[in-house]
Amino acid sequence: MQFSGFSEEQARDFAAKWHPAWTGNQPELLLSFYSEDAIYMDGGLIKPLKGHEEIRPHFEKLLSQNPNWVWRQRYAIPMQDGFVNHWHVSAPVGDKTVEIDGVCLVHLRDGKIYRNEVYFDRHELISEILSYQSSVTLS
Repeated sequence: MQFSGFSEEQARDFAAKWHPAWTGNQPELLLSFYSEDAIYMDGGLIKPLKGHEEIRPHFEKLLSQNPNWVWRQRYAIPMQDGFVNHWHVSAPVGDKTVEIDGVCLVHLRDGKIYRNEVYFDRHELISEILSYQSSVTLS
């Protein structure tokens, strides 16, 4: 059996290019890391998104609401066709920053992500967003 996953170094190199695309509200740049037929899943979605036409609106909304968050890879574990990406994000919400650790499965084909499954505990982030929205509404 031949293993075709990314080494830790390959995963680190890929993430060093991909993670910055999550910052700065550039959905087309982020989408350029995904194959045309990619599948994207995260806990905030009702169902997986398939292809650029479904993923693009999600990335547009997500990045426009979070233009200043900063992502970095903590470490990677090789897996078939890609890597398990252990990440950290610093997510500004109003005058606070929520620090979140998570994991995602990154499956690659020809240098593009064809499947991305994102997992993390959203509780603190959602609580801060609701608190911030409430304080802005009351102002």
